[in-house]
Amino acid sequence: MITAEYCRTMARYNQWQNNSLRDHVKAMDEDALRLDRGAFFGSIFDTLVHVLWADLLWLNRLDATIAVREADVATPAEWLAERFRVDGVIREWARGLKTVDLTGDVVWTSKIYGKTFTHPRPLCITHMFNHQTHHRGQIHAMLTAAGRTTIDSDLIFMPEE
Repeated sequence: MITAEYCRTMARYNQWQNNSLRDHVKAMDEDALRLDRGAFFGSIFDTLVHVLWADLLWLNRLDATIAVREADVATPAEWLAERFRVDGVIREWARGLKTVDLTGDVVWTSKIYGKTFTHPRPLCITHMFNHQTHHRGQIHAMLTAAGRTTIDSDLIFMPEE
């Protein structure tokens, strides 16, 4: 279904897009970041924090050696630092993947649903990257509505390293 190279490409894409979002977070007033804009998580900031939290959770599910910790960020400055750190963790995780790491199942117990799930590892990895892209799309829409100009988010326009 997927390859290690796919994971490395998506990790790089994730970092490229998050770098762009960091520029907006640095430039925007905190009240504007926290303004409820009618999105699923309300504000730009709360959506950013949700994606960060989910990345940490999925990284731990995919690789138990990566410590799970709450995305306990209370300020944009804390989000900036933690997002930078987690993007590096995702890139390093993807760099180290081998074909054998893309086999088997991921098993986890959801506190929200109160049950245990088992899904193929490639599907879970694809989900992690798709989840990031989905919510970044919401953030881009909120930024555009707030009068900000966002970069192109099309994967094919990602600059070469």
